[in-house]
Amino acid sequence: MRRLTFGDYKISLLPDNWVEASSRRISAVIGSAGWLARKSHFAASTGAGPPHCFSALACLVLLVTERWYYWRSGPLDPAFNMAADEILLEDGGNDGSPVFRSYEWSLPAASFGYSQRLEEVETWTALRPLVRRCTGGGLVPHDADWTYAVVVPAGHAWWRLRASESYCRLHEWLRRAFGHIQVQTELAPVPDPTGPGRCFIGAEESDLLHGGRKIAGAAQRRNRNGLLIQGSVQPPPKGCDRDHWEKAMQQTASDGWDVAWHLWEPDHEWRMRAERLAADKYRDPGYLHRR
Repeated sequence: MRRLTFGDYKISLLPDNWVEASSRRISAVIGSAGWLARKSHFAASTGAGPPHCFSALACLVLLVTERWYYWRSGPLDPAFNMAADEILLEDGGNDGSPVFRSYEWSLPAASFGYSQRLEEVETWTALRPLVRRCTGGGLVPHDADWTYAVVVPAGHAWWRLRASESYCRLHEWLRRAFGHIQVQTELAPVPDPTGPGRCFIGAEESDLLHGGRKIAGAAQRRNRNGLLIQGSVQPPPKGCDRDHWEKAMQQTASDGWDVAWHLWEPDHEWRMRAERLAADKYRDPGYLHRR
């Protein structure tokens, strides 16, 4: 906890990692804080006393929240799922704010990393269709998993992290959320090189483990627009309800980072953009076979 001191008065502020607000919100807080400080100085010099002014300043800082959007998109076809995530990255989230998207698959499928060879991936799974992601990582089956994406805009605290740091932060968030619903998990301290190229055979450092087995992995893409992390939970822990887990994800983000959640549904124009990208890229055999 940090403190600001003005004469004989001290104000406690939230830790920096609780508030990851956009620069424009921070600027607004700083501007308002300066105005309140000047007003309190005037009040003190006239004998009126500053307690109310400092109380207002403390409330102002404590009430700063970061807007995140939550989109439960439901079951969609594989190409549209990949296109939707890429459009979110292209837009840097939604309205300049991060997005947590939860989605399902309209039919069993498997996705594989941008740099992988299709000919090799085809020998590892019988699931069809196969779809190439725009993120890295390995082969991920999508026949009984919980799939999600996190997208943050350029300049955001997550975007400024190194790849290993954003990967660890994501899975630490998942760990806290599972703990919130009484499911014990831990981050993998070291990698397990078993099954290279197949995401859920073996493990990477900072993958999420449950009972010694990997249950969550992810793949990332970072560019000038933002950061996209595509993640999967599989198999979900026995007796664990997806709705409860997603609510726990939101609650732990609110508790830990002062996130204010807002429901979001894309409009018709946005969906048409995603559909065009799905048709032009993710259903294109040329993209699927590009390596």
